[in-house]
Amino acid sequence: MGALSVLVVRRPTQRTLDALLGFAAGVMLTASFTSLILPGIERGGLLPVILGIGLGGLFLDLADHLIPHLHIISGEEGPHTDRIRAVWLFIIAITLHNAPEGLAVGVGFGSGNLSNAFILMMAIGFQNIPEGMAVSFSSLSAGMGKRFYASLVGIRAGLVEIPLALFGAWAVSAASSILPYAMGFAGGAMLYVISDEIIPETHGRGNERIATLGTMLGVLVMLSLDVALG
Repeated sequence: MGALSVLVVRRPTQRTLDALLGFAAGVMLTASFTSLILPGIERGGLLPVILGIGLGGLFLDLADHLIPHLHIISGEEGPHTDRIRAVWLFIIAITLHNAPEGLAVGVGFGSGNLSNAFILMMAIGFQNIPEGMAVSFSSLSAGMGKRFYASLVGIRAGLVEIPLALFGAWAVSAASSILPYAMGFAGGAMLYVISDEIIPETHGRGNERIATLGTMLGVLVMLSLDVALG
């Protein structure tokens, strides 16, 4: 939905994007605990989940340092070719941090708890909207084709979630003993993305207050959904 918005609306202000990404951070933060970490502890105890969280964070940290990319909200100054390169590095960043989200959805469904899996899927769906908007409008601003092509670029960045969701569901279904570790791993990876990417980037352009309010609203919305659907 976020990527398709480039077809029908004007580019949102930076303040709006920061508020939406703040909301997404709150949604993901809550879902990582209510749908992954706490259910994982209930199933397999504290130690497997702690190990999984540590491995998930370490994996994302290594990927963050080894794979060249830009952060979620990047400037677009400089020559035209530099802007295009910046956008592609930005797309790599989005793809990199969409990977644990897809894995988290797959692990959620593979666990057999459809209520938690549905809540997690909704959380990541909320979070994908501002990200898709950011990718598509950045592509358009850099001159990478018309609006339709820019929307396809945004959609492409999120496609990595599909195979990883399928892999996550298959892995925990095939070997149920790894489920607590997998839930911890997915939760830890999501926490790393929230702390390293989303929250710092929303606080870098003078919109800290609206971004923080968005984060708090995201937490409240997901807690309400968890209670209502759980």
